[in-house]
Amino acid sequence: MRSLTAGALLLLAAFCAGCGPSQKGPAFELTDITGADFGRDVRLTDHTGKARTLADFKGKVVVVFFGYTHCPDVCPVTLGELAIVARELGKDAANMQVLFITVDPERDTPAVLAKYVPAFNADFLGLYGDAEATARTAKDFKVFFQKQAPAGGGYSVDHSAGTYVYDKAGRLRLFASYGQGAPKLLHDIRLLLQSP
Repeated sequence: MRSLTAGALLLLAAFCAGCGPSQKGPAFELTDITGADFGRDVRLTDHTGKARTLADFKGKVVVVFFGYTHCPDVCPVTLGELAIVARELGKDAANMQVLFITVDPERDTPAVLAKYVPAFNADFLGLYGDAEATARTAKDFKVFFQKQAPAGGGYSVDHSAGTYVYDKAGRLRLFASYGQGAPKLLHDIRLLLQSP
């Protein structure tokens, strides 16, 4: 009877061990979109005039954000949060690449991007393309943008406000909606930096 009870208890313990939360991968705080079939590549030019694709940054965690330099709030806030992440990472920040893709190539010339983007962090890159390349890239990332002409002249650009994060192998892994904050970005980017 004792061996039967002991066997039953072992079987029950083994069964219950499988009932807990699964620990298949890292515990991300942002939205895990591993396996997504969009955002596969970027073919644009950086603010130094160099043609860029995502493959150029293999071996680094890559953070992609769409915006424009005249943006009054979302873009500077997001870039500011990513600058905090870079500062908190210290020397590990060398293994992270932030790419700011403009949705306003009409005004965001390479010279404008070269002043704006590195003001947040010297290693961040601004990317641009002509209207066709911008539209194609935005579509591939499921990013919406549309020019809006205010009554007082000039214009603004409505755009999706999310951040995409790739692992060191170049796979799209995470999406951060606007307002997630630097601590969550830092937590998840650290996890990706520690992964093989």
